[in-house]
Amino acid sequence: MYSLLFKSFFRTKIFMVSLILLLTVGIISIFIGKQYLIKQEKTIAAAQVFQEESINKNLEYHSEDLGLLLYYLRFTLIKKPENISAISIGQSDINPLLQSVTIRALEAQKYDNDFENPSLLMSGNLDLGFVIIYLFPLVLIAMTFNLYSEEKELGTWRILAAQTSSKAQFLFKKLVVRFFFVFGVLLFLLFFASAILQIPLNQNFGGIFIQSVLYLLFWSALSFWMVSLQKNSSFNALALISIWVVLTILLPALVNNYVINTYQIPEALDAMVEQRDGYHEKWDLEKDATMTDFFKTYPQYKNYEVAEDQFSWIWYYGMQFMGDFEAKDTSAEMTEKIMLRNTVSEKIALFVPTMHVQLSFNTLASTDMVSHLGFLKALTEFHKNLREGFYNSIFDNKSSDSVGLENYEAKFYESELHIDWLRLILPILLFTVLIAIFSLVNLRKL
Repeated sequence: MYSLLFKSFFRTKIFMVSLILLLTVGIISIFIGKQYLIKQEKTIAAAQVFQEESINKNLEYHSEDLGLLLYYLRFTLIKKPENISAISIGQSDINPLLQSVTIRALEAQKYDNDFENPSLLMSGNLDLGFVIIYLFPLVLIAMTFNLYSEEKELGTWRILAAQTSSKAQFLFKKLVVRFFFVFGVLLFLLFFASAILQIPLNQNFGGIFIQSVLYLLFWSALSFWMVSLQKNSSFNALALISIWVVLTILLPALVNNYVINTYQIPEALDAMVEQRDGYHEKWDLEKDATMTDFFKTYPQYKNYEVAEDQFSWIWYYGMQFMGDFEAKDTSAEMTEKIMLRNTVSEKIALFVPTMHVQLSFNTLASTDMVSHLGFLKALTEFHKNLREGFYNSIFDNKSSDSVGLENYEAKFYESELHIDWLRLILPILLFTVLIAIFSLVNLRKL
């Protein structure tokens, strides 16, 4: 039976159109991901070269004044990109994978990003994750919406029904044929991506593979449920396309709008203003007022003299530190709200399969907001270690030779991911099983 159904399906126009469409767009998306990785590699290489050249160039002019030298020098922390991020670029196109910072106040530097093409950001990236989430369901809908209605409308259903022992089983086998076709294309694209993008077959890749298969099963079950209602082809097509629009476009947009407006983040501007005011207002205050607060955090520098009538680097970098210190609470509140936004979105996504799959892809590819916040936290620690490592030499008016700046290279940060397999798999699996049960109940009426 299956061999006949496969042969019959392979002779249809929809088979060839679907095959060409999925393979063409899928392969294009993989090479777009490849270009994304190449761009990231070039950016990282350029940042490493820039840091080395910048250090050497500034050493020529400011080697005798370490405080002035370190005013200009930038040190780079790089979030080591995972090749799997090319499958689901997520938010990594707006959240930088590297930050070059001075030892001055950090808060103003954290969000100093490159400008991106607004049109590209609005339309999103045509990565493989996009193809799986948006295009594969459309192909499944096109191949399955008329499994029953076409036979009914052509007048062949009675003949087929007379030749099979179970009409529901016959329809199910037709669905299985189409599912395995789409599954085969998905399998090819994922492993082709693994080869082209050099993605290791680790748990992250396994997670994306499992989630993709479950997603196809969900849409197959949804299409089969629509078929089980025994409506005409026009109704099935319109209903399934409407469901696709709601699940892939309307609901995610509504959720995004709700989260943004419910959990507003004025702290983003407040933190920047507080950091700037916390630094700039110190120029108009007595130096003792600045240094008293600075010495509370760094009591080991209390013995350093700070003259009121002349400039000193301990006072200057003390002002810079106090700018960050005064914005610390607001910055923490902002981070907490961003995490709250992410948590709320993930909870709502448990009931919206398309959102759940998209967020899961981003998490597995380390291109989500949580991964970026982890990078910013590491950047804060990186900045703290940098300035504290230089403080003694700056305050003692030592030359650049004392710190060996030529040995400072760009540092890499590697994110760690713990996969919650139950949370990853269970929501979409439950939806699929429930819809399949409803379909079987309806098919009893055949």
